[in-house]
Amino acid sequence: MNRGFYTIMAAQFFSSLADNALLFVAISLLVAMDAPASLTPLLKLSFVLFYVLLAAFVGAFADALPKGRVMFIANIIKVFGCALMFFTIHPLISYAVVGFGAAVYSPAKYGILTELLPPEKLVPANGWIEGLTVMSIILGTVLGGTLVSERGTAFLLSFDTFASLGLTTGAEAAMAVVVGIYLLAALFNLRIPDTGARYEHQERNPAKLIADFANCSATLWRDKLGQISLAVTTLFWGAGATLQFIVLKWAERSLGMPLDKATNLIGVVAIGVALGAAMAARMIPLRKSLTVIPMGIIMGLVVTSMVFVHSVTVAYPLLALIGFLSGFFVVPMNALLQHRGHVLMSAGHSIAVQNFNENLSILVMLAAYAVMITLNLDLDIIIVIFGLSVAGIMLLIQRRHTLNQREHDSLGLIGEGKH
Repeated sequence: MNRGFYTIMAAQFFSSLADNALLFVAISLLVAMDAPASLTPLLKLSFVLFYVLLAAFVGAFADALPKGRVMFIANIIKVFGCALMFFTIHPLISYAVVGFGAAVYSPAKYGILTELLPPEKLVPANGWIEGLTVMSIILGTVLGGTLVSERGTAFLLSFDTFASLGLTTGAEAAMAVVVGIYLLAALFNLRIPDTGARYEHQERNPAKLIADFANCSATLWRDKLGQISLAVTTLFWGAGATLQFIVLKWAERSLGMPLDKATNLIGVVAIGVALGAAMAARMIPLRKSLTVIPMGIIMGLVVTSMVFVHSVTVAYPLLALIGFLSGFFVVPMNALLQHRGHVLMSAGHSIAVQNFNENLSILVMLAAYAVMITLNLDLDIIIVIFGLSVAGIMLLIQRRHTLNQREHDSLGLIGEGKH
């Protein structure tokens, strides 16, 4: 990997670190407002909303400019969204603006990998990016939990710097720290090299952009490899976002842990994902990527065992195992999807299609979770429904791949160059 790749990794790490820390700052603001419990998952829902609404447009934007510049612009939007919280704008609205920046950021972040690296390096590259993203989740959740804790608030307000800036509350000081991390990510964005990749003139007519996006989406879903990898990653991101809130609620109810302590459990899941991602990057070549599908089935079944756990000692290894299985099967699938998208269309457009499907999954699954919470459904029932649904859908995906292979050996398409 060259220096440009590591610069991209640094920019991604700090931007994701701020995203995750800000989530828990926003949750603490909702708690301080005595907001209903159903609003907490809606916070994440507001973040991913623009991934779906802007899917037809952000791919063209990512391909219209050097991707380092696109990532810089996106981070500035995130800074603006975070700053809105200083002016008592509702956390749902402020976090949605940050999500707008993230939606712009994502096609450039992943698309630049296919411009910078050959196909055989995409699995290791995804191991890097997923590993660092997971590390940022670990540190971001710990940082967010620390910033909103009583001890963290007292520590921040002990600095005269915050007082001189007119920041008098712990929430304001915490948001200032997050803004600083976003600005650091923006500085790394400015150092990302221009890969030299240029695409033909990008369409600006909204109707034509939507039609082009629909065509790209249909192309990926029709492709025998694209449909399998897209289905897996779509399920993974929806399940991952929902599991984050299930774990927080489970920690409170079954383990008796407050929010600032429960964030450590999210970090444990993230550690497991990092280990699984690292092992997959080392063991699974691109041509063997589809062999990891059974891991997703096992992961869904393991999740259901959470209902029997009421001890922190058992909770840590269980969540680490869930994370490990997740990381091991999603990294090869992500690499395969990026490869097929790059072969079939441009990098930015293929990632935009991926983002649309994955974040639509997040919206649907979080909305379903919020409805179940509103209906006061028992948490154990929610966990069982969630785990069995994931395992069942992964089983259907595996059967679909088996049927595809009976019709035609699609594995020979892996590694082919762009036509």
